[in-house]
Amino acid sequence: MTASASSTRNVAIIGAGPAGLIAAQRLAEAGVKVVVYEAKPSVARKFLLAGRGGLNLTHSEDILSFLSRYADGESWVKDWIAGFSPEDLRAWSLDLGVETFIGTSGRVFPEDFRAKGLLRAWLQRLGQLGVELKTNQRWVGFATDGVMMQEKEGDQYEIRPDAVLFALGGGSYAHMGADAKWIPVFKEQGVEVTPLQASNVGFNVPWSDFFKNSFQGQPLKNIALKIDGKCKPGEAMLTRYGIEGNAIYALSASLREQLSRDGEMILKIDLKPSMNETHLLNKLKSGPGRKSLSSYLKSQLKLTSQAVALLREFTDSADFSEMPKLAELIKNCPVKLTGLASMDKAISTAGGIKQSSVDKNLMLKAFTGYFVAGEMLDWEAPTGGYLLQACFSSGVYAAGKITDYLHQKS
Repeated sequence: MTASASSTRNVAIIGAGPAGLIAAQRLAEAGVKVVVYEAKPSVARKFLLAGRGGLNLTHSEDILSFLSRYADGESWVKDWIAGFSPEDLRAWSLDLGVETFIGTSGRVFPEDFRAKGLLRAWLQRLGQLGVELKTNQRWVGFATDGVMMQEKEGDQYEIRPDAVLFALGGGSYAHMGADAKWIPVFKEQGVEVTPLQASNVGFNVPWSDFFKNSFQGQPLKNIALKIDGKCKPGEAMLTRYGIEGNAIYALSASLREQLSRDGEMILKIDLKPSMNETHLLNKLKSGPGRKSLSSYLKSQLKLTSQAVALLREFTDSADFSEMPKLAELIKNCPVKLTGLASMDKAISTAGGIKQSSVDKNLMLKAFTGYFVAGEMLDWEAPTGGYLLQACFSSGVYAAGKITDYLHQKS
């Protein structure tokens, strides 16, 4: 694929999520003609879904802490973020007329919490820049000197842009467009792909019928999870199938790895992280007396009904008669995990195109002029703004490299 010096440089972007759209904006600002192709009837569907509970764009923590959220081997993610940082993302939003603020947890949100207003302003900007959006257009494969597209329930056709950027997403929320159907097509062309796995996902727990029926949908607030020396404070949600929530998602890679190795595991939950065992024991030393243990724990420690029930779920009731043992259990409440929830419950996926299959410019080694960005690539991050930041940053990074490529070919 080569750019013609006598014609307007043009780029096709396949996939209209955050990575694809930010790349389109950067390329258009550089004077490139951009057409974005999207298989669904509208763009940025998963982006809008993320905004339903408050769009967490990025995080405000110091950059070293921020970068530590990505796996040790993912130096390429750090390269992307070096070129488009959390501060740059906030400045980009402000440039679109949408102010951001830092929440109490350090996470960064649009002023109105929502994705809709930001997306509306973004699409207006893309229109002003001349970016063309074509929906209901699915990528179906590679061509000799371009790519094959297909209109919804229509004929296939070939496009031959000067460069292509794939931003097709991973494998979560398939109904939103990230259905991973690109994987076999890429693999047939010799592109190495790490198998996708659910990330930022809940885990299966063999709850008793009583617990399942009584406490599904109930939160566990102000807790901390313990695994392999790691302790993650946060919240979790009890579900009919198991347990999920931000504290769980932050450890999903470690939990997934151990489950893959051992088949099942015990996760320890600190139900009272604000107190050490000595403090707890002092609070419990009088014993319940005539009160039920449940009422005693609620009054003395402010534990919720679901937290008390969780204590009983995988432990022997005889342990509750000794206050030192009870204090230890409150700090290390055991919960049995038997597997990951299904991919369709995952917020994101791990795995994707291996770093060895692209060059330092995110161009496929197997195809000159074909670039990749976003969740298609093999990296992983927890929720909290880290996912979106890396998607945006990879799109900006790829756009810069595509611009360089087009200049070299002019």
